[in-house]
Amino acid sequence: MNGVAAVGGYLLFSSEAHRGALCALFLGVLFLAAAGSALNQVLERDLDRLMLRTMIRPLPRGDLTTRAATSYAGVALCAGVALLVVFCGSVSVLMGATALFWYLAVYTPLKRRSNCALVFGAVCGALTPVIGWCAAGGSPFDYRIMFLAGLLYLWQVPHFWLLQRRHADDYQRAGLPLVVMGVEGGVVSSLFWLWIVALVAGTMLLPAFGIIPPRASLWYAAFPLPLVLLFMLRSEKALFSYLNLFPLLVTLPLIEL
Repeated sequence: MNGVAAVGGYLLFSSEAHRGALCALFLGVLFLAAAGSALNQVLERDLDRLMLRTMIRPLPRGDLTTRAATSYAGVALCAGVALLVVFCGSVSVLMGATALFWYLAVYTPLKRRSNCALVFGAVCGALTPVIGWCAAGGSPFDYRIMFLAGLLYLWQVPHFWLLQRRHADDYQRAGLPLVVMGVEGGVVSSLFWLWIVALVAGTMLLPAFGIIPPRASLWYAAFPLPLVLLFMLRSEKALFSYLNLFPLLVTLPLIEL
């Protein structure tokens, strides 16, 4: 998903691209994400042993040593950086390094201490389309890519909050502080509703700001509406499933290879 978002960011800036460059971008971001995931599991191996959904991972299960996992992460990191340096430029590498640093040095330790970690950690995922945008020659401060990055930021908070609710027992077992938005009878709160409204409104405004191609205007005006319907139906499971697809629904229409 990170690779797709990066490619979407690239094509948002330039609809004409060499397939080799796009493949290098996709793989470079994919390798960086893999390195981040591996290092995160090294740092959280003590917590993973306590949670049912993570205790089957190779490190807590003892199938992989910490040294081996760190080595794999190092190889993936070097491969990702090399691809981005050669094919995408230094600014893309800087954006990727920033996202990786923020994930490992800010979000991962903060998750143990504060229930606000989710709000800060969402920055990492929001940077992935910026990597692609910069690879195509765009400025990271352009309002168009900042708008798209903001949408992905807005998406992550309700998405991961619902994930946390589904695995609340696991989080409590590991001693991780839970995000509390307020729950009434198992129904998500008004604060959650505000996040959803902001996400839907932001997506529907993409055509108005000229951020996406005119041919896709109807799509961006229509596909966010099920989020409102699912919220009104109070179907958390269906809402979570649809939110899982949101980054792909936003970025895939930008990709015409």
